[in-house]
Amino acid sequence: CLSTFWVGANHWLPFPFGPSVRQMLIAHWMDGLVYMACLLGILLTHEMGHFLATVRYRIPASLPFFIPFPISPIGTMGAVIGMDGSRANRREMFDIGLAGPLAGLLVAVPIMCIGILRLDLTRMAYGPFAVDLPLFVRIALQVIQPPGYEPGKLIWFSQLNPYFMAGWVGFLITGLNMLPVSQLDGGHVIYTLFGKRAHWVARAFVLLAVGFVVVSRQWNWMLMIAL
Repeated sequence: CLSTFWVGANHWLPFPFGPSVRQMLIAHWMDGLVYMACLLGILLTHEMGHFLATVRYRIPASLPFFIPFPISPIGTMGAVIGMDGSRANRREMFDIGLAGPLAGLLVAVPIMCIGILRLDLTRMAYGPFAVDLPLFVRIALQVIQPPGYEPGKLIWFSQLNPYFMAGWVGFLITGLNMLPVSQLDGGHVIYTLFGKRAHWVARAFVLLAVGFVVVSRQWNWMLMIAL
């Protein structure tokens, strides 16, 4: 809670510059609370999707553990649960792996829609970073069309609001979790579908990601995480 409140109140700059920390917290404490509540709501719902699926199938599992990361712009590294996967069959693992992302999106989608409704893209675009937009967000922007919206434009730091940023991080975490590799949710789902052949799917995915980076010369940091 403190970690996500901190970056939200400092407008996603973990090391704020300009006004003092005290002034930032006084001026933007509500943004910090909104960002904290929305993001932790998404993470909690995601992990409880996994947890309730383990309860349904009577698979021993822990309650969710949240991972704070106050020196990053998003304030967290997500959340995890521990479970005894050896007690689950492939169908149960499929349901458990998919339950988390689906549950998280049930909260992330309306929060993102509220964030889009609160955008004012007529404000000057500046700041240390801009956010790229997932496909759903691009479609929602075209439908809602907040003030100043122009297709294809990024949304800059100065134009963000806590609802939009929390929804964006929720989509980011969900997307990363669905990568078909290792112990991520996507890795579990692919394993349930292909068994030991899932290792070849993961290797093919990594090779495709490497090929895309080399051919396009787009050193996308999300692709680098995947590698």
